[in-house]
Amino acid sequence: MTSPADAGTTESTGGSGPVVHELAPGCTFEDIEEGSLYHATVNGVVEYGAFVDLSEHVSGLVHDSVLDGDYAVGDELVVELAEVREDGDLSFHEAAPEDATTVEVTHGEEVGVADLAKKVGHAVHVEGEVVGIKQTGGPTLFQVRDGTGVVPCAAFEEAGVRAYPDIEVDDIVRVTGDVETRDGALQVETDDIARLDGETAAAVRDRLEATVAETAAPAEVDPLVEWAAFEPIREELADVAERLRRAVLEGRPIRMRHHADGDGICASVPVQLALQSFIAEIHEDAKAPRHLFKRLPSKAPFYEMEDVTRDLNFALEDRERHGQKLPLLLMVDNGSTKEDTAAYRALAQYDIPVVVVDHHHPDPEAVDPLLDAHVNPYLHGEDYRITTGMMCVELARMIDPSLSDSLEHVPAVAGFSDRSEADAMAEYLALAADAGYDESDLRDIGEALDYAAHWLRYDAGDQLIEDALNLGGDPDRHAELVEFLSTRAERDVERQVEDALPHLEHERLDNDAHLYRADVDEFAHRFIYPAPGKTTGEIHDRKVTETGDPVITIGYGPDFAVLRSDGVRLDIPEMVTELTEELPGAGVSGGGHLVVGSIKFVPGAREEVLTELVAKMSDAEIDEALRSTPIE
Repeated sequence: MTSPADAGTTESTGGSGPVVHELAPGCTFEDIEEGSLYHATVNGVVEYGAFVDLSEHVSGLVHDSVLDGDYAVGDELVVELAEVREDGDLSFHEAAPEDATTVEVTHGEEVGVADLAKKVGHAVHVEGEVVGIKQTGGPTLFQVRDGTGVVPCAAFEEAGVRAYPDIEVDDIVRVTGDVETRDGALQVETDDIARLDGETAAAVRDRLEATVAETAAPAEVDPLVEWAAFEPIREELADVAERLRRAVLEGRPIRMRHHADGDGICASVPVQLALQSFIAEIHEDAKAPRHLFKRLPSKAPFYEMEDVTRDLNFALEDRERHGQKLPLLLMVDNGSTKEDTAAYRALAQYDIPVVVVDHHHPDPEAVDPLLDAHVNPYLHGEDYRITTGMMCVELARMIDPSLSDSLEHVPAVAGFSDRSEADAMAEYLALAADAGYDESDLRDIGEALDYAAHWLRYDAGDQLIEDALNLGGDPDRHAELVEFLSTRAERDVERQVEDALPHLEHERLDNDAHLYRADVDEFAHRFIYPAPGKTTGEIHDRKVTETGDPVITIGYGPDFAVLRSDGVRLDIPEMVTELTEELPGAGVSGGGHLVVGSIKFVPGAREEVLTELVAKMSDAEIDEALRSTPIE
């Protein structure tokens, strides 16, 4: 038997005399010791004495010969455990200590969630915060965190009936029970859950916060390449890493939205793997990585109302059905522009935090009041050449540094996908070469990702995308898959461009730049690969190579235009702003990078919008330095 002095105890009350132990309801024979004093309650009276309860599991007899008073059922008294007999029966004597000190005893050893694996089959008690409550067809599952991890605590009533209905999310509790395994994961099968209040709860919260702060701190990793322009961004990424790790420790789900292109995938997948690894480490629930993290591609380069409505609906349903907290939204390669603000305001109605890591030309005045964190190279005097994939590989390594070796080629793929001409690309290429990837390999991976993302549409395609990026653990399958996807992508691009080129319109602008217009609605195949944006980019690249001069290309449809520029100092976000003001009723919106972007408008205003757009392009300054053009 465990001595009460060794069992879990809490605060003591009373005088300075003998110690009288008050057992919690879940205490068992393991928590008592011969010769110790206990508070007891009479549960039955017979001719030869009184039966008493010390807890739900501990009871025995006070023989009439050692019982001084007259007692009825429900009366309380102090007893001494005189003997534990061979058959397990307990014999008590009545006691009357003076100026006694009461000490509460909880069942089992007090442990942290991180240590539960060592206590399988043993009784424990865990103090922490309830971060989720799920009612199953059997037990009620309370997710409890203590700063080192989160563990499900199964409480049983009648099948499907809510146990401990007074316990709610965010309550501070003490859980008493046995550590068991279920479906390969740990859980506590509870004997008791007690809500803590007052100073006791405050002390637990203080301890919890101190532990969370320590556990949430991002890993200190050296950057993959030394890059002075990246240093202020790294500091902000460390803050984002801490926010994400803290969300995991709080049991808060994370929904990640990303642009469905090569750079967006190179940015989002490493962060996904890092967060799912951290979730698996923190949560004693094998299904937690799947339930607490979702990667969601977005076709548009901004957060559309269709997407936010779906995200909110799923979040509210998960809160209602599974007792989850509302999520943190992580926007990747997306989210920095005025077009995102309507969706952000919808999230603000529910106090859902939003974190953005992006390299599109931002509108900080519009979005920053609605964001909890905003990382963007433009905010530090840099531009799109620092791709989101480059930033998010470093972010992923801060969350889970064990991924570092497997991610060495990813920044270079991101750079090729968005055509970064940053000086650091040479170092990223060298890093990828050391990992076994030459330049053609990296370009093929980028094409394969674009091709797969096109056909996946709104599906994340986790395993397929991880295999294409060589993060799925099977190099041979990766090589075969990339060859297959990139070859088909090259074939489809060639067919699309060859069919569109005969219908190009060409003119020389007043600033001597070439302007090419492609009607990608009438003279390109629809609903196949490549989409209008990539079709426009491929046509543009051929004309830049063919002419060697400054080139602007417009690919347009009934209600949109995709813009590409080399050698012309455009500012597409500013042009969109001007057109919005100058053409009321045209429904102009859009944005992107300075020299790459897209514009939407109402179909009836197409000719008017394109005419004004070309006029602005004619006034733009020629700049040979802008010959590096990223592809969205």
